[in-house]
Amino acid sequence: MPPAEVQGHPVTTSGAARTARLVTDGLDPKTWIIADSVLVGWHTDRLAGIGWGLLGCLFAAGIPLAFIKYGIRRGRWADRHVGPRPQRILVMSFAGASVATGTLLLWALGAPRTMTALIAAMLVTLAALLAVTPAWKISVHAGVSAGSVAMLAMVHGPWVLLACAVVAVVGWSRVVLRDHTPAQVLAGTAMGAAVAAATFASLAR
Repeated sequence: MPPAEVQGHPVTTSGAARTARLVTDGLDPKTWIIADSVLVGWHTDRLAGIGWGLLGCLFAAGIPLAFIKYGIRRGRWADRHVGPRPQRILVMSFAGASVATGTLLLWALGAPRTMTALIAAMLVTLAALLAVTPAWKISVHAGVSAGSVAMLAMVHGPWVLLACAVVAVVGWSRVVLRDHTPAQVLAGTAMGAAVAAATFASLAR
């Protein structure tokens, strides 16, 4: 099995591998989605904005995570990162349907344009990553983290781009754990940042 397809913990038990596991688990897509929802929501309309963000977050992170945990309990996949591509496609498709529902709900309920644009940008980013996944295991961790930083920078200012260092650490963790190759991480980073930023900019106006 090629390195990009190796799942679970790496063969080595080095300190680097243990650190990489902590980074991968702690800075997974769910974490970035929650951060975006709260930080963009606060900037948009303070507590009310956070409320809208958390509603979107329910569909962008909460429901997909519940689906993943259900699959783990049923033995359908090994962990919440869902490595094998056939399983990954199923989970990403379910997540896409959930995020689309959340986007429509925010729009129907009259959420601030920025909040609807945020969740919609997550949907388009996920769709772009999903389009590549059947042929190549592009990194979702890298794509979501890079897209999140790009959108936060658009809202809070360019100083947020300092968090690109965190995105790099996330990518490093995926390579160390042999869940992805460097090319898959770099491609995910570029695609996530570009698609999320372009979508958010066009819809948040």
